[in-house]
Amino acid sequence: MSKCAIKVEQLSVNYDKTPVLWDVHFEIPEGKLVGIIGPNGAGKSTLLKSLLEMVRPLSGHIEFFGVPYKKARHRIAYVPQRTSVDWDFPITAFEVVLMGRYGKLGLFKWPKAADKEAARHALDLVGMLPFADRQISQLSGGQQQRLFIARALLQDADLYLMDEPFAGVDMATEKAIIALMDSLKVQGKTLLVVHHDLTSVDAYFDWVIMLNTCLIASGPVSDVFHSETILRTYGRTSGLLDEAAKLVQNKTSGIK
Repeated sequence: MSKCAIKVEQLSVNYDKTPVLWDVHFEIPEGKLVGIIGPNGAGKSTLLKSLLEMVRPLSGHIEFFGVPYKKARHRIAYVPQRTSVDWDFPITAFEVVLMGRYGKLGLFKWPKAADKEAARHALDLVGMLPFADRQISQLSGGQQQRLFIARALLQDADLYLMDEPFAGVDMATEKAIIALMDSLKVQGKTLLVVHHDLTSVDAYFDWVIMLNTCLIASGPVSDVFHSETILRTYGRTSGLLDEAAKLVQNKTSGIK
């Protein structure tokens, strides 16, 4: 039986007295590639920030691998939204990736040759080694996102939390990122990914958290991602919803 990577109980978060998350509870087994889906304003990014103690919850209890965040933080890597970063800051792609090593360095935080080599290897894995010396402001949106992934890889974590890693990237970058995610899962890593494209949920993920302030469903994609839970999560107004519901219906009836 799989061990539990994340356990969340009765998590509630308010912004200025407005509920953003309410009584959310779920458990995620280790080694799962998890999609967090829901409409805009559903609390998806807030969920990740609550897990990382970047947002103080109103109530709730959270464990990682059976211990609190402070004891597990060295096993956790975070990929924030690309739009949350000042890309005009004068720093190179290599320097950004090397930051992923700082949590594992000693007291004086001075990277060694092995750390620099690991940074180059991470850049190579995401196809960014030729851009190592380039200022981050000179990178495209897709290249910037690959950079974030490389920095997270350098942390050599057991749990990766990724906030919209596919936002604003081209299809080649999206395919490269999902291939990396699959390889991490094969290594036994656990990944939580905020995601918007319902049509790719079934192809990309083996577990899903469906969220709209409250938890709608959490479990294996094949068990919980179906027309009823999609409608409960999104309502009946979205054209994308109709398309996704058709895909799910076709899957359950054996139609390709």
